[in-house]
Amino acid sequence: MKNIYLFLFLFSSVTLLAQNILKGKISNKDNTPLEGVNIYFDGTTFSTISDSNGNFSIRYEPNANNILVISSIGYQTEYLTALDASKLLRVSLSVSNNELKEVVISTNELFTRVQKLKLFREYFLGKTNNAKSTVIKNESDLRFKYDKEKLIFTASSDKPLIIVNEALGYKIDYELVVFEIAFNKLSISSKDVIKNFYGGVSRFEDIDSSVTVLERREKTFQGSQIQFFRNFANKDWGIKKFILLNDDNSIDPLKRFKITKEEDFVKVEILPQPKGEIQNGNLKDVFAAYNIAFDRTEESKITFQTDSFYIYKYGNNSNIESILFSGKISEKKVGDMLPLNYGIK
Repeated sequence: MKNIYLFLFLFSSVTLLAQNILKGKISNKDNTPLEGVNIYFDGTTFSTISDSNGNFSIRYEPNANNILVISSIGYQTEYLTALDASKLLRVSLSVSNNELKEVVISTNELFTRVQKLKLFREYFLGKTNNAKSTVIKNESDLRFKYDKEKLIFTASSDKPLIIVNEALGYKIDYELVVFEIAFNKLSISSKDVIKNFYGGVSRFEDIDSSVTVLERREKTFQGSQIQFFRNFANKDWGIKKFILLNDDNSIDPLKRFKITKEEDFVKVEILPQPKGEIQNGNLKDVFAAYNIAFDRTEESKITFQTDSFYIYKYGNNSNIESILFSGKISEKKVGDMLPLNYGIK
């Protein structure tokens, strides 16, 4: 069975007005201003910190539809949507009740931590050239669990993962919310993986903007999921871009999808696919499945477990958990992850 990789990102509905600056004030439950609090829009380079009076201002894109994250050590992270930029945003942080979790070393473990770390790196960072130059600085904060009955491997961390990607010139703070790998038998080998997904919120910091790095970023963008959904929204298909295929036969996307442009987003309705075309393996509730190719060389498959979804300005979408990729496009994981606002003026 072909491996299916599901990339789960936490996108949610955000209503913003047409200004370009959001202002706010951060305090604790005693109404004491908090300095040095991290404020950022998930998956972007738009970030700031609060000043000594708890005040902040941050750039945002009205139609981007991503989450505002407010994070500080010792406090519970806040994830905010439905923002009104015409009003000062006041946020009161609660003290974190996280207790240090005891690390239990069991002699009954089937797999070593070294094996688990290797597996995590492969399915979180990836195996591309960019991924090979990407390092998680605080791997010791990662905790792993293997459910031997359900054949599911999970990873978690109480602290944001500090990721340095030298190839693409970014430092990423990644708050891991979920990471899960399902196997078809009791194994830790990638050949036995049947499904993988991860999700979280991330903040990008530009640490290298040399010409070589900028060229590498653009090469990474080509054929990526972000480019795919941006092109999808603009009905921008073609030989040198993405083409839709049934087996090896080119298909007109406009006969398979109804795309309606709204003010702040694009609505995509997936038209019924002829039953004889759908090959879903062991997946359930498959509405349509197509092969796609980028520049005629990079072949992938996209499977829709939904009949409609929305695409926003950055190329993020409303149903990422029910749109599955396999093949070339799925090889690009966090080691090839660009900010959502990459290339957006």
